Amino acid sequence: MTNKSNDADVAFIQALAELLRENDLTELQVKRAYAEDDSINVRVSRTSQQMIAAPAPVAAAPATVDAAAPVAAAPAPASDDPSSHPGAVTSPMVGTVYMQAEPGSPAFVNVGAQVSEGDTLLIVEAMKTMNHIPAPRAGKVTRIMVEDGSTVEFGAPLVIIE
Repeated sequence: MTNKSNDADVAFIQALAELLRENDLTELQVKRAYAEDDSINVRVSRTSQQMIAAPAPVAAAPATVDAAAPVAAAPAPASDDPSSHPGAVTSPMVGTVYMQAEPGSPAFVNVGAQVSEGDTLLIVEAMKTMNHIPAPRAGKVTRIMVEDGSTVEFGAPLVIIE
């Protein structure tokens, strides 16, 4: 019976690795419970070329800005690190970004929009749960650092509010 359980665990871990690769994630951690006192904790992680380039401030900023929103790249110098900006709103989780409530509806915010504290800026979907990301304070949206449907990491800058 333990061999059957081990085979199932191996298949489960392989499925997690595939999920990691398909969604371009860097880490995934899951606890699978079989019985009250029988469970398995699995952590699957990988390094990506983007993560390796992140420590270099000059290389990281253009990659983030160019991949996210070329229109928003013009106002800031290339050497600025958007995640260190005092008005940066960062992702609280790994997931997929959605700029509107449903396809075809207007975006929650656009560059230049005035927002109040608590207004929804965007949605980050994680594990089939739609998480509304609220504005931490009132202000003007000066940059949107992500595109609709893109994958974000924990702590990645999403928008800048000034």
